[in-house]
Amino acid sequence: MNNNKISNPKKEVPTGISLNDQDYMTILLSHLKELTKNMTVAITEASHEKLYKDYKKMYDALADAQRKSYELMFYLGWYSLEKATDTKIDNLASELQTQLDNLEN
Repeated sequence: MNNNKISNPKKEVPTGISLNDQDYMTILLSHLKELTKNMTVAITEASHEKLYKDYKKMYDALADAQRKSYELMFYLGWYSLEKATDTKIDNLASELQTQLDNLEN
């Protein structure tokens, strides 16, 4: 087993041409991600305060649904994470610092 992998035991689902629970959850999560991105644009471009507040409520509900969907998929073992090594963190921090320095110049 990979010691850098963080995951739960995978719940097996039927394979084949028909969609299974994992397929449906993947589709749902993908759509929720798109909706939250689009709602961010709608919020920032809202023409007045009431519309902004209505959009913000919708965004919060979508973001919560997205998070719950991801957590369920992680719980079922359909998502895994990778532990970041110190080297990987240091390399990324250096890369981001270089990008920031380039922006400031």
